[in-house]
Amino acid sequence: MTEEIAGRSADELLDVVDEHDRVVGRARRGEATARRLRHRCVSVRVYDAEGRIFVHRRTPGKPVFPSLYDVAVGGVVGAGEEYGEAALREAEEELGVSGLPRPEYRLKFLYESPEHAWFLSVYEVRCELPVAPQAEEVAWWAFLPEEEVERRLPEWDVVPDGLECHRRLGAWHRARRGAGAV
Repeated sequence: MTEEIAGRSADELLDVVDEHDRVVGRARRGEATARRLRHRCVSVRVYDAEGRIFVHRRTPGKPVFPSLYDVAVGGVVGAGEEYGEAALREAEEELGVSGLPRPEYRLKFLYESPEHAWFLSVYEVRCELPVAPQAEEVAWWAFLPEEEVERRLPEWDVVPDGLECHRRLGAWHRARRGAGAV
C-alpha cells in the first residue's frame, strides 16, 4: 500500500517556478524531486481548541524526510492549484477531517537545501474536530503545549523545512505582539 501511494505521489503534476515564484513549467513530483526543480509547497501549523500544537512523526515510507518529526502538516501544491487551496486540502487529508476552517496565511519563503528547493507558504488553523491522521502519512501524533514542543525539539530529528517554519512563525508572532496586535 505504501509503495502504491508513493508511486501515485511521484506522478503528481507540479508547477515548476522561478526564483520569483512565477510558473515556468510543469513536472511530475518524482522528476521535480530528483532534479531539484523549484516548486511550491504548503505548511500548516494546526492548533486544537486548547491551543496545543499538532506534532507528528512521518511514516518510514514517505519519499521525502521519512520517519522524521514535524510540527506542521502540509505537502506539495498541485499544478494550477492555489496555495490556500492546497493548505486546506493537505490539512484535511493529513488530519483525516473534513469541514476544517480555511487556514490563515502567515508568510512565505524559499526553502533550499542541497537536495531540495521549494517555495513554502505557511498557514495556521484551529482544528476543533476529532482527528484521525492518515496511517500512510503519520506514524505517531499528539497535540502538545507549545512549551513541550520547544522542550522536545532538540531531542527529535525534525523535518528541516518544518523546523524553519516553526522558527519563522515564532518570529512572525513576536513581531505582531511587538506591534501591538492581539
